[in-house]
Amino acid sequence: MITLHIDTARSWRGGQSQVLHTVLGLREQGHRAALVAHPQGELARRAAEGTDVYRLAPAHEVDFGAAFRLARVLKDVQPAVVHAHDPHAVSFAAMALSLMGRAPRPALVAARRVDFHLKRNAFSRWKYSLVDAMIASSEAIRGIVITDGFPAERVITVHEGIDVDRVAAQPPIDLHKELWLPGGSPIVGNVAALVPHKGQRYLIDAAALVFRERPDVQFLVFGEGELRKPLQYQIRHLGLERHVQLVGFRTDVLSCVRGFDVFVLSSVTEGLGTSLLDAMALARPVVATTAGGIPEVAEDGVTGLLVPPQHGGPLAEAILALLADPPRRRQMGEAGLARVRARFTARRMVEETMIVYERVAGRPHASDTASPPPSS
Repeated sequence: MITLHIDTARSWRGGQSQVLHTVLGLREQGHRAALVAHPQGELARRAAEGTDVYRLAPAHEVDFGAAFRLARVLKDVQPAVVHAHDPHAVSFAAMALSLMGRAPRPALVAARRVDFHLKRNAFSRWKYSLVDAMIASSEAIRGIVITDGFPAERVITVHEGIDVDRVAAQPPIDLHKELWLPGGSPIVGNVAALVPHKGQRYLIDAAALVFRERPDVQFLVFGEGELRKPLQYQIRHLGLERHVQLVGFRTDVLSCVRGFDVFVLSSVTEGLGTSLLDAMALARPVVATTAGGIPEVAEDGVTGLLVPPQHGGPLAEAILALLADPPRRRQMGEAGLARVRARFTARRMVEETMIVYERVAGRPHASDTASPPPSS
């Protein structure tokens, strides 16, 4: 089967990792999987060694010039399925499909990796009317899009997956030496973009509470984003400069996670949480919120501890409980690795995605009778 994958992001986050896993996994199975990615994006750079990479992205959500260029790519590749991996990619693909004229139109599959509601404006309703199937990365997301009016029979849950063996094989980094931390100090770490829905403000609140009982603990936050300055101010305001570091983006972050004593995901909303999968594959015990699809990944009391979102107190209590019990941490880490191996591999994700492609490729598509996009 020939498929075309579209991702418009310039940054590298969990979604882009899933796109690359999908493309490479399909190619390993002998399928042609072409990729349309942002010209200056990290995804295009990481996929550059392969063939079938088209460096193209819209300047904004309704970019007809870019859509015309994408329509030419579609006519060149002639995919059976177009997989749009983010909301702007759905817009991009929908407009290109509407510009293809009498040419055979591929099926359109949309990925949904965020637990946000679908927009209700005319353009959003139009573009999703062209979608033949939506792949939700968690049951939580599936429930949201069905509530928003997308046909339930066309929403399929495919949990995200990772290359467990590759992640588990990452060499450790001595974070105490690398980041000049006090020798022997326990490390609590977070890996996520510095954006509101990742909830690092609550993790910093928790750090202040943990520090009262365990002044030896160090908190490390890996990632970049719009909230760097507000979070730095919060750290200074709470007097935590020597105990909480915003480390930034690192390409060797998996090796860094191996050095954590506890991994924390403090999200307010979360589709599934691929950084959580990575941490579990590295046999790290986790503390996470119950937001979105997180409870579908982490098992409370088995692979870690789950707490309500948007509260520093429960986060602090869970962190302190695990720091005080090294045998329990080891047991939870081993259970997390076993769970990821059993349920969240990239191979399983690709196989289930391929089933969706086969389901939609042979039937009439919504795009065959689509009207032009609304003018506003």
